[in-house]
Amino acid sequence: VQLQASGGGLVQAGASLRLSCAASGRTFLTSVGWFRQAPGKEREFVAAITWSGVTSYASSFKGRFTISRDNTKNTVYLQMNSLKHEDTAVYYCAAGTRFPPDEYWGQGTQVTVSS
Repeated sequence: VQLQASGGGLVQAGASLRLSCAASGRTFLTSVGWFRQAPGKEREFVAAITWSGVTSYASSFKGRFTISRDNTKNTVYLQMNSLKHEDTAVYYCAAGTRFPPDEYWGQGTQVTVSS
């Protein structure tokens, strides 16, 4: 499975961004998740979604972030609303058969939120 994350950028606090994770290869029945790593911090789980659409969120992101997927496009999205400076990080997507998945990783996309 190959993953390509995109959609990051520089935004002001309060803005929204939608990240995309395009998957190729053996994607059937895989779960996809989003993780992030801020400078000087460990990578943390954000959200994940199964092939059938079951979702899971880290508690700190519930209500602000929404994960979704379009299996016809092999793409998973992370809609991020009300962004805060603390959301500044490199966001990675991961895929696999476990849930949350951690077997295959994309290259990451930088999200910078100015305060």
